[in-house]
Amino acid sequence: MRALMQRTVAEAESFQDRFDAEVWLLDMSTRLKRYVSDPQERLTLLRLVHQEASKAGLKPDVVLALIHAESRFDRFAISSVGAQGMMQVMPFWKAELGRPQDNLTDNATNLRYGCTILSYYLKKEKGDMNRALARYNGSLGKPHYPAKVIGFWQDFWYVKP
Repeated sequence: MRALMQRTVAEAESFQDRFDAEVWLLDMSTRLKRYVSDPQERLTLLRLVHQEASKAGLKPDVVLALIHAESRFDRFAISSVGAQGMMQVMPFWKAELGRPQDNLTDNATNLRYGCTILSYYLKKEKGDMNRALARYNGSLGKPHYPAKVIGFWQDFWYVKP
């Protein structure tokens, strides 16, 4: 595990420094263990979450809460309306972007789409996370989904600054 952690920290470009990377990855890896048992898969996923969330200007722990609510970290999840992957991205986004070949069950692709979409909605809603989450889920005006994500964030994923 030590060698795996060192390798993952070395590949984590989105952190301010190596110590921050090690602390966050170890903390989140422990929390994620109940959903993703394989240590390498867990650390790879966490590095990707941190990277894509940071690129999109999002808190990685909020993205983890959203994934927890959407799919419980199942990359092959498909909703009853056809949303795919961990962040439950609707396939119409591929057509919108002119990228029909993209695989939404690929974690890197799914995280790129999902984080970009959430970031867009957060800007559209002028920083109101409740409204942005509701837009993400297609449930604007209904408080259940944002409350669920924020509950997971507060109960499982929140990282004190």
